[in-house]
Amino acid sequence: MDKSWTLFLDRDGVINKRLPGAYVGSVQEFEFLNGSLEAIKIFSAVFGTIVVVTNQQGIGKGLMTGSDLETVHNHMIQEVKNSGGRIDKVYHSPFLKSSNHFTRKPSVGMGLLARKDFQLIKFKKSIMVGDSLSDMIFGKRLKMKTVFIGDPLIAKHNENLIDFVFPDLLTFARQTVLNPTNA
Repeated sequence: MDKSWTLFLDRDGVINKRLPGAYVGSVQEFEFLNGSLEAIKIFSAVFGTIVVVTNQQGIGKGLMTGSDLETVHNHMIQEVKNSGGRIDKVYHSPFLKSSNHFTRKPSVGMGLLARKDFQLIKFKKSIMVGDSLSDMIFGKRLKMKTVFIGDPLIAKHNENLIDFVFPDLLTFARQTVLNPTNA
């Protein structure tokens, strides 16, 4: 990996704590997962582009506004910056799962929007990191390498979708960037 590579990150369950049965609609509800800020700092020294791609159907359900989400994302980007890392852009899909909207993962719309904005993105030199199978399908549809954050048993049953599995973002960063011989 080098500056010609792009890192795509899911948000909830990868960067910040997921709220089971709810949506992160305010800065007060947004809590970084242990090690995620350090991981993004490590990645920032290696990847040319780092983007977040996140489904946010809480907007479609009327539980938060686009402005609420923008405030959360601005906070996330600033905290990452304050920790020595960077996120180049955040893409979100506000649509309900039932809509099957082109921008909603596992559809590839957010990836195509990112490539339009960052023309150096080559999907074959990109990695998608997520904690759900829809993240993995999104990555595979765009010919990316996929990294699953979570239970290795889920990865074992979905080997065709998942290239690598790690318990968290920091372990992935440390084992692949800081110590690539152990990857």
